[in-house]
This record gives sequence, structure tokens and C-alpha cells, in this order.
Amino acid sequence: MMRVCLKGLLLLAICLYGSSIGHAIDSPDEMLPDPVLEQKAQHIGQQLRCLVCQNESIEESSAPLAKDLRHIVRQQLQQGRSPKDITLWMTQRYGEFIRLQPRFSASTALLWLMPFLSLMIGFLLARPLWARRTSPPPAPLTVEERQKLNQFFNKD
Repeated sequence: MMRVCLKGLLLLAICLYGSSIGHAIDSPDEMLPDPVLEQKAQHIGQQLRCLVCQNESIEESSAPLAKDLRHIVRQQLQQGRSPKDITLWMTQRYGEFIRLQPRFSASTALLWLMPFLSLMIGFLLARPLWARRTSPPPAPLTVEERQKLNQFFNKD
């Protein structure tokens, strides 16, 4: 019984993993006949943003523009251009926004540094709270203070 359950879970995991890797290539004729070039094309496509969907790569998107960009990538690979040249060409044509991971530059510095700045600001804001926890406990009440407190609460 346990063995069947484990096999079922393994099969389910394989199916879920396989479905998450899927590409948006609409037809097999979009793929290059050379598997090495096709793998390079997919790798380049995973690094380029679909300008319509914006949160998907051109390999994952089924938008017509993404299909055109995939075609351009494959066409340029067949012409012998390197992946670096293709990415540079796309960046020159569509701007830095086409990259899913933009290069570090003056215009993207805030984008790259924001997680670190957020952590630093959070640490600076939390620091006084930690300082309060480590402060010594208040001194015990004196006899005179206790008497005043008792008088205050015992008023009828």
C-alpha cells in the first residue's frame, strides 16, 4: 500500500514539474532542426521579456509579438550570430526593459540595490525595539511609592 502511494506521489510530482517547464512554441515548425541551436534559442528566449505580457519570457508567452521575437532569435542563430550578439541587438532595439535581468548600470542601480536598502532601513527601524528589550528592568518601588499607590487604589 505504501509503495503504491509513493509511486503515485512520484508520478504526480513528475507531471507537475513537467507541466511547469512547458514552452509556448505554438507549432513544431517554429523549432530549429538542430537540437544544439534550438537549446541556445530557448536559453536566449528565457532571458528576454515578452513586451506584451511583461512578466513572462518570450519562450513562455504565446503572444504574437513573442512568437515574432522567438522567430528573430532562431533566424539570427541560423545566421551564425552569437547569443551575446542577439541579446545585444534585442537590447539596442527594444531597450533594457526586454531583459528579464537588466544589467547593472546607473539607470538600474536603484532596482538592484533596493532589496539591500530595504533590509538596511528595516534593521535601522527595528534596532530601537531591540535596544528596549535589552534595557535593565525598572528599579523596584520604594516604601513611600508603595504607600502612595496603596492609598490611590484604596480610596473609597
